[in-house]
Amino acid sequence: MHSPRVLFAAPSSGSGKTTIVCGVLRALKNRGKTVSAFKCGPDYIDPLFHERVVGVKSGTLDLFFSDPDTLRRLYAQNAEGADCAVIEGVMGYYDGLSAASDEASTYAVAEALKAPVVLIVDARGQSLSALATLKGFLAFRPDSGIGGVIFNRMSEHVYRALKPEVEALGVAPIGYVPKSDALMLESRHLGLVMPDEIRDLSEKLDALAALLADTLDFDALDALMQSAPALDIPAAPAVPDLPKTVIAAAKDDAFCFLYRDNLALLKRYNAEIRFFSPLHDTALPAGTQGLILPGGYPELYAKRLSENTAMRTAIREAIESGMPCLAECGGFLYLHDTLSDMDGSAYPMCGVLHTDAFRTQKLSRFGYITLAANADLAFFRAGETIKAHEFHYFESGDPGAAFSAVKPNGREWACMHAQGNLLAGFPHLFYESDPKPVERFLRAAAKEV
Repeated sequence: MHSPRVLFAAPSSGSGKTTIVCGVLRALKNRGKTVSAFKCGPDYIDPLFHERVVGVKSGTLDLFFSDPDTLRRLYAQNAEGADCAVIEGVMGYYDGLSAASDEASTYAVAEALKAPVVLIVDARGQSLSALATLKGFLAFRPDSGIGGVIFNRMSEHVYRALKPEVEALGVAPIGYVPKSDALMLESRHLGLVMPDEIRDLSEKLDALAALLADTLDFDALDALMQSAPALDIPAAPAVPDLPKTVIAAAKDDAFCFLYRDNLALLKRYNAEIRFFSPLHDTALPAGTQGLILPGGYPELYAKRLSENTAMRTAIREAIESGMPCLAECGGFLYLHDTLSDMDGSAYPMCGVLHTDAFRTQKLSRFGYITLAANADLAFFRAGETIKAHEFHYFESGDPGAAFSAVKPNGREWACMHAQGNLLAGFPHLFYESDPKPVERFLRAAAKEV
């Protein structure tokens, strides 16, 4: 597969990766390119931002969730038909699953995809020292893959002085981004993209793209993308023979954390996905046989979700009647008796799980986990595992104990409810890490034994 591509990385979080990547995506669109975007790591937020605000198709690339062959297959699946692909790294370039490991790092993703890398170096308060940072990252791994550099928060004068030094290192000087607080994307923009914010953010991105058109060398960037070698893409695994099922998936401002690859797997497995809104709709889609309640921001809409009693009743009655349901994080909170909003006011929810959900003052769980079923369940057999991650400030009076969750550092805890055909808990599942439970979920929806 020939796929022009580039991966943007940085020495650390907070270097300006997301702002610059979003500006580059908009600039490439303005130049008439059809672009596919990707984010390394388990994050939903940046892909959601790429799609809703920047206006490009976006996916996830993660080497904890996927082995290298699966990663390449999912990349090809989502990059198909695009003129080029732009991949945004996560954390520092070499930072992996543990403090002294590059396993599952952005570097490992670049290596798996043979993607040329542009290192974004935050040069605030630096001049020549920024070059030392670049040289250190080049030398740290002989096969660093770094083929270009962008200096963030650097003046044109300093950049022009450093450009020959960059070229002497064998790296393409892609350009610089001058300090401009007005064009930086704040973290709240990435975490909480509300409909009334999108227009203002779109205008900000247009201004950023116009700035980058003057300060970045897009011809050099294109040459770097075109230099990416062809990829050998493994064949997709055989698809089980499954009857057609209608799966209702919640999707609105309260429930918006849906992995593109999870939806694609459901479709390959003969599921017709019908989206519905727990905020606005009063009934599940006609013909619904299975239900997916993804994560999102139900705490921001607790009052409105509670006021939609028809939908709360429909979901409770569907689950109690035995309809298969997968509920993750925000969807899990929605199934509680009550959910507190950001101010601490509690509102009635679906009442499937007879406990309360409430806000805490700190991040309760964060990071990658491997889930192992503690017994035979509707969609899992005892001991079977699936990769997942958690990230939540809210907590439950009863987080469940159907699974054991184990972090890469060995820390372990119990989590998740498995009641009949309901699987609900804080973890976000990545279906491609083990599709067997998804197959069983769909067979249960079709009422196959």
